[in-house]
Amino acid sequence: MAVESPPIEQGYRIGDAAARSGVSATNIRYYEKEGLIAPQARGDNSYRLYTDADVHRLRFIRLCRAMDMSLDEVRTLLGLDLRSKADCAAACVALDAHLGHVRERLRELRSLEKELIALRDCCDGTDAQCHIIEALHARADRQPLAGAQRTRAARHV
Repeated sequence: MAVESPPIEQGYRIGDAAARSGVSATNIRYYEKEGLIAPQARGDNSYRLYTDADVHRLRFIRLCRAMDMSLDEVRTLLGLDLRSKADCAAACVALDAHLGHVRERLRELRSLEKELIALRDCCDGTDAQCHIIEALHARADRQPLAGAQRTRAARHV
């Protein structure tokens, strides 16, 4: 038997808000913890209730996250007023900064692609041993000890 959603004037429970926004209930709770969303009401049973505005906000967050924006970048954009000229300038600054991050990541990915191609070229599969695995073991031996600083380019996505 399907459980009915509460009337819209009361709000949506988290599962309904998740279904309407495309954001999982787990992520909704996380965004609440991070202060990106705060449901305005609770039902008689103490369940959080979400409004249509909350669902829209969740969709906005999901869209920004799909563009690989950090929570801080999303928080900045959520704090802006779409009718304010000053906030339009702030939105441009925020997007320009994010675009800079994306371009840096693209440079990192191009470098990674070259490394992977060089690694792949180590072995054609015809020798007695795999030179790819051999090269990976050699690189692992050259890795810094635990606790040493990692470079930004060496991080895993």
